[in-house]
Amino acid sequence: MVRLGVVEGDYHWHKHDADDEFFYVVDGRFLIDLEDRTVELSPRQGFVVPKGVLHRTRAPRRTVVLMVENAGVVPTGD
Repeated sequence: MVRLGVVEGDYHWHKHDADDEFFYVVDGRFLIDLEDRTVELSPRQGFVVPKGVLHRTRAPRRTVVLMVENAGVVPTGD
């Protein structure tokens, strides 16, 4: 599923056991925290979080992001 999200703030730590997750920044600044590093994305940049990898996302200000993920993912948290 492809979702267009307008986000600001932090999402909780989580992982997806069966599926990769792809983020593409349209506008703003998007941070993806992994256990060993933080990936910072600017507009027109994308990143794949492989299945099974613990991560959380953060947007320090209003950010527009495309997310490609399994339709079963609840985008508002658990």
